[in-house]
Amino acid sequence: MSRGAKKSKFFENVAIIDIAEEGKGVGKADDFVLFVDKAIPGDVVDVNVFKSKKNFGEGRITELKKASEHRVQAFCKHFGTCGGCKWQHMTYDAQLTFKQKAVADAITRLAKLDAGGIMPIVASPADKYYRNKLEFTFSNKRWLYDGENREDQQLDMNALGFHIPGRFDKILDVEHCYLQAEPSNSLRNSIREFVKQHGYSFYDLKQHTGALRNLIVRTSSTGEVMVVVVFAYATDEEVQKLMGFIEAEFPQITSLLYIINHKKNDTIFDQEVVAFKGPEYIYEEMPSPNGVIKFRIGPKSFYQTNSIQALKLYEITRDFAGFKGDELVYDLYTGAGTIANFVAGHVREVVGVEYVPSAIEDAKINSQINNISNTKFYAGDMKDVLSAEFVAEHGKPEVIITDPPRAGMHPDVVARLMEIEAPKIVYVSCNAATQARDLVVLKEKYDLVKIQPVDMFPHTQHVENVVLLVLRSEIVGERLETGN
Repeated sequence: MSRGAKKSKFFENVAIIDIAEEGKGVGKADDFVLFVDKAIPGDVVDVNVFKSKKNFGEGRITELKKASEHRVQAFCKHFGTCGGCKWQHMTYDAQLTFKQKAVADAITRLAKLDAGGIMPIVASPADKYYRNKLEFTFSNKRWLYDGENREDQQLDMNALGFHIPGRFDKILDVEHCYLQAEPSNSLRNSIREFVKQHGYSFYDLKQHTGALRNLIVRTSSTGEVMVVVVFAYATDEEVQKLMGFIEAEFPQITSLLYIINHKKNDTIFDQEVVAFKGPEYIYEEMPSPNGVIKFRIGPKSFYQTNSIQALKLYEITRDFAGFKGDELVYDLYTGAGTIANFVAGHVREVVGVEYVPSAIEDAKINSQINNISNTKFYAGDMKDVLSAEFVAEHGKPEVIITDPPRAGMHPDVVARLMEIEAPKIVYVSCNAATQARDLVVLKEKYDLVKIQPVDMFPHTQHVENVVLLVLRSEIVGERLETGN
């Protein structure tokens, strides 16, 4: 029941019946759909609507009338303010259920394909401290909690932590984060204390002033640790003093680096990296039937942030492809060549393509350090590189592996896959909705044979999904008859 007319901003006793793609609970008041922050299916809530359209609105819970059986107490003190782990208030089993449903819904509703054969989602063995990389931001615009006097001139406004959702200019000062194992929390807190004691200025995003900008921490299964401090307008003395403190306080760091970034954005791909201690990389290791594969990870490298689940993801990709040993494989959006090098021992040759040139250099190095000689890597925009001439030069692949970013594949790339007609496509996606959009086109020639969701990011709404597409038999027959 709603209080007032349909356009009212307040609704009582709303039953939450589903979860939306962005992780909000879904309820209905007559024909008005409500997307409710932090609501869980099974909840009955009163809702205050803060953004309203004709047929739907976004709201917040004003009172929890009945708690869902899936609801639990969040374990992090920053939950509700930090946007990193939006599903902490839900049991992990329920999270897996809703992620599985999200994948099935995308395939059935958006791609109009049968998802009845979807396999049970692969759970993450660890739901805390599972990330191998975090990036924190220094800011002089700390997010203030209710009760803090915003007019207090003595208030410490400096913060080292994460961006507040929807507020690019506000940073949550993080005390303890459950995403990355030690020394991540100790590092962040010790550095914050040191720079405050020594009067360092924190970055001002609007004025583009301040000494300290970002802190990046990478850890690996080998026990190695990389720390990157990004300075803005720091003096040489400030840089040396802070880096010296970190080196002395945390001797376990194997790669201690810094960057001076004067740009108006935080990207570091075009910035010079200075090694203060150790090499400019650490190593990650991944077991395979052909022995352990090593990956060299630099400050700009892309690597799956959940190392244990990355192995599961690559094993599923390899198994879906069903390699016999003589295949030519195209690995699209290859990144640092992790999948390409992982499957190289099972095939004749792998050709990897990636937009970021530095990632391609990483891919080549990863082949070299593993003595892998049957890989080739090319940098460039996928829709431009993957041309008919490229296929003519390198050969027609028996298997295409594609792992695009969240936006999915460019329409020109999908069209090229339709022209190539590889017998198998293994499509790895971090966004089931854009994957389903691409499947709408691919299903004209391909059958959807296998579907396997994988949970890479517990306590978030994100889910990876791997599908196997097989070229339809009648298309193969037609091609044989025409000699193409």
